[in-house]
Amino acid sequence: MRILSCLFVLAVPVIAAEKPLNILFCFADDWGRYASIYAEHEKSPSLNQVVKTPNIDRIAREGALFKRAYVNAPSCTPCRSALNSGRYFFNCGRAAILNGAVWDPAIPSFALTLKDQGYHIGKAFKVWSPGDPADAPFGGQAHAYQKAGGRFNNFSEEVTKMVAAGKAVEEAKNELYAEVRGNFDAFLKARPKGAPFLFWHGPTNVHRKWIKGSGQALWGVNPDDLKGKLPKHLPDVPEFREDFGSYLGEIQAFDAQVGVLIKQLEAAGEYDNTIIVISGDHGAPGFPGGKCNLYDFGVNVTLAIRWPGQPGGRFIEDFVNLMDLAPTFMEIGGAAIPPGVNGKSIVSLMKSGKSGRIEEGRDYVITGRERHVSIAREGNLPYPQRALRKDGWLYIHNFKPDRMPMGDSKTLTDTFTPSMDDMENETYVAFPDMDASPAKAWLIAHRNDSQYKWFFDYAFARRPQEELYDLAKDPDATINLAAEPAHAAMKSQMAAELMEKLKAVGDPRVTQNPVPFENPPFTLDTKTGQQKGRKSKGKVKTR
Repeated sequence: MRILSCLFVLAVPVIAAEKPLNILFCFADDWGRYASIYAEHEKSPSLNQVVKTPNIDRIAREGALFKRAYVNAPSCTPCRSALNSGRYFFNCGRAAILNGAVWDPAIPSFALTLKDQGYHIGKAFKVWSPGDPADAPFGGQAHAYQKAGGRFNNFSEEVTKMVAAGKAVEEAKNELYAEVRGNFDAFLKARPKGAPFLFWHGPTNVHRKWIKGSGQALWGVNPDDLKGKLPKHLPDVPEFREDFGSYLGEIQAFDAQVGVLIKQLEAAGEYDNTIIVISGDHGAPGFPGGKCNLYDFGVNVTLAIRWPGQPGGRFIEDFVNLMDLAPTFMEIGGAAIPPGVNGKSIVSLMKSGKSGRIEEGRDYVITGRERHVSIAREGNLPYPQRALRKDGWLYIHNFKPDRMPMGDSKTLTDTFTPSMDDMENETYVAFPDMDASPAKAWLIAHRNDSQYKWFFDYAFARRPQEELYDLAKDPDATINLAAEPAHAAMKSQMAAELMEKLKAVGDPRVTQNPVPFENPPFTLDTKTGQQKGRKSKGKVKTR
């Protein structure tokens, strides 16, 4: 029997461990859900019919395109905190805010977790808070590969400058592409032999400001092609069409960078060993309803994923939150998911081979906001909001409806208006939580025009405590039904569900007294669950 036992053991084949896949993560500032491939899934006139993104489209066609991918917060630092940690932004301590953000090293990030699993990690440009050049959740500048140059972060400015000096447009573009290529080349050359890699490519060119009219000048985006395609909450006037056309141009510049990285992977023989994930950190800057807003225009983003060995041509309609990417990347790398993670890995979605609605539990997302810029309101007060997004419906709870959603504007009076140049170039001159832009300046200049007063109020006026939108009938969320008796049951149902879910995950806005986000230091201690410097009755809960 002993001999037979030994023979049996010898007969069992040795199964080699599956080689970990590389990860290329391309993440653009301020990029909403705009890619030309989305037009194939839309019936109404759409801006996706105007933008051209062949490289992003390729990744989606060879993998999966997500319809309902949402950021957790429509502001860069809280969104990226949730993304890096897998936690809701409000469970990230001081990383939940933009100005004054501090990363708590007690919170594991997916990049450093993968590093512990033997991954070679690196990044180019922005990962986390703009106020922290060390990009703390990525382990600092030791993992930065950007010595070849970073001018692509100011794409239209740099290309316009080179063209003015006598270079052809394509020649100027290629000079910037070479910097992107050089940064990634340096990263690949530094990789230890046989090690899987994680590379985060985080350009900021889609973030304002860009050169006015650059969409047409550099990319041939004709503003007239946008006519009849803007969301209903944006005035369909030449100034808005030109400004949004330039935004689409910056998206096309981001797409060109993706193309550079794809070619490098192919040249290195790593394309079919690499999972490619492409997304952005929230909606359009400097436009009403976009960045810093919980409407789909502000929180619904592009997500395309190519996974080697999995079928392509898929269109996934499950709701996913970008904080789901942290546990996804950890699972890909073979790491255990640490305590406190709220996100749910989407590996099962990608390996299902299916399209449409796939998993029953992925039927909602929660989004939220506290503060954006520090001077938006006197005393650095936030504008706290939480929202529940489900099939066909959006419910928003504004905790402080007496405050101005885009910040105060003491300079605007009937007798005094800042110059147009100030309003186009200086964010803080009026309503600081909306980025400065030609669109914003135009809307402020026309605030007393009865034809455009609705648009101005939509962007800047106080909002009621509750908002409810029937997105099946009103996809741009322009008709608030919260006060309508016919929709009282739906409002009550979604309000109760939102508060129940927030309490279950320990949102300090509804579980703590006093609320930590209202006063300095604007945070909870992530170890004790108590507000630093104050006594607190509760602790942060996680699931």
